[in-house]
Amino acid sequence: MAEKIRRIVPNINTNRMEESVKFYTAFLGLQIAMDMGWIVTLISPNNPSAQISIVREQAPPDVSRSHFSLTIEVGDVDAVHSRAVTQGIEIIYPLTNEPWDVKRFHVVDPNGVTINVMSHNT
Repeated sequence: MAEKIRRIVPNINTNRMEESVKFYTAFLGLQIAMDMGWIVTLISPNNPSAQISIVREQAPPDVSRSHFSLTIEVGDVDAVHSRAVTQGIEIIYPLTNEPWDVKRFHVVDPNGVTINVMSHNT
């Protein structure tokens, strides 16, 4: 059964956070939807599902054990995690309830792309 995909967000890893945010906001007119210091999600003002996230390369150590390139928000992260386990997909960051109200885990696709699979805990 196909999982409900709510959004797919590319993540740009950077050690130039402020400069990167300014580039995307001033140049393209994206707006800040979320700013947690180590990650900033930018959205299009006329199409909020068009998003990118800028991720500080030096994220706090308790945030992630890997730099992720994509975030895929799914309807049921537990079901997707179970599917990953059943299919023998290597999980490089365990299924975790994060303090910022998301539940997530990380896998790596066949191309070496790290994917942050998550759901909001609401």
